[in-house]
Amino acid sequence: MPINNWPKQDRPREKLLKNGEHTLSDSELLAIILRTGVKGESAMDLARKILQRFRSFRNMGQQDLGHWKQLRGLGDAKISQIKAAIEIARRFSEERVKENRAKIKSSADIVEILMPRMQDLKKEVFKVLLLNTQNRIINIVEIGEGSVDQANPIIREIFQKALENYSSFIICVHNHPSGSPRPSPQDREFTKKLVTAGEALLIKCLDHIIIGNGNYFSFCDEGIIK
Repeated sequence: MPINNWPKQDRPREKLLKNGEHTLSDSELLAIILRTGVKGESAMDLARKILQRFRSFRNMGQQDLGHWKQLRGLGDAKISQIKAAIEIARRFSEERVKENRAKIKSSADIVEILMPRMQDLKKEVFKVLLLNTQNRIINIVEIGEGSVDQANPIIREIFQKALENYSSFIICVHNHPSGSPRPSPQDREFTKKLVTAGEALLIKCLDHIIIGNGNYFSFCDEGIIK
């Protein structure tokens, strides 16, 4: 039965407006994003089928387009709506950290902020936390130029961002799409150059963290950055 034919008190959208979004189940929230179902299936039926297939919102964020299109009733529009909603949730988490000017005390603090987003990415992404003299976050920026294998361009961009934001300390974070956070020889060489460049500019690199799938490697924790 289409959702529009349900009693009003049972419809996900009406329940959200009356009782708040926190009272809805995962399938009800997903049905609101989908908006409509397909022939023979309501938006709730489709939402339940998606959750049965992928188990969680996090798993949804890990799937490529091919896996989504295996589900009947999901075209480009519905897939885009779901993937956009998941990305909004990830960005909201980072924005909240920036606004609160969180104080960084350990590598675990950084991992708590960035792992939920970075462990699921299918390509390598490099982020820099810019900190003030009290180790509070000024900004989190994504570096778009170069890669760890091309150290000099990315190092120039990192310290350009640090100088623009009057940052006293930096912490660099990147992910390994393979899922293993073990540093490569290039990661180790890059970290050495990063620390040396920071010393010359009086901007100390406190750590370089590599995010894997549910685990991480900290150059500071391992005593490589002192």
